Amino acid sequence: MKATGFLFSLILFSLSNAFAQSEAQTSFDKLKGLAGTWEGVATTIPPMPGVDGKTVQVFLRVTSMGNALMHEMKVTGQPDNPITMLYLEGDRLLLTHYCDAGNRPNMAGKMAADGKTVTFDVFGVSGRTQQGYMHNASFTPISPDHHEEEWTFIVEGKPPMKGHLDLRLKKSEKLPEINVRPAE
Repeated sequence: MKATGFLFSLILFSLSNAFAQSEAQTSFDKLKGLAGTWEGVATTIPPMPGVDGKTVQVFLRVTSMGNALMHEMKVTGQPDNPITMLYLEGDRLLLTHYCDAGNRPNMAGKMAADGKTVTFDVFGVSGRTQQGYMHNASFTPISPDHHEEEWTFIVEGKPPMKGHLDLRLKKSEKLPEINVRPAE
């Protein structure tokens, strides 16, 4: 009887691990489906001069033989383009944001209860945080040519700053997947 109970526990454990990997993979595949050039308007709370109401372009590119999704954002009038990399590590969907504040927040993602939105929460930050850091992010596909993103920026001792991007796919600019082939 004990052997049967142990075997049953082992099967349940294996199934739970497979489900977690499946959920992370499903979320990652959903995000990879957003590959393309997107354009929209940024809304910030509180309003941030230089960003709020500005046109934003987001470039999402599947790269590294499908193992990573690169997110690059360009805000009209801003001199930089923050880069974010999304990838699977084991049974987790991870995001590393290369922030213009000089740090690299690491976030873990999961599918929200709505089954559409993929949300990310910070679990560590590399680099200096005195000027603030990205704390949360979410991606919500609305239709094949429309998605929204939410980003939360934290500065110690101040209320969180939230950025909302309402983005539309630029029809003629669907980005190709970049495949990096290993040397033979």
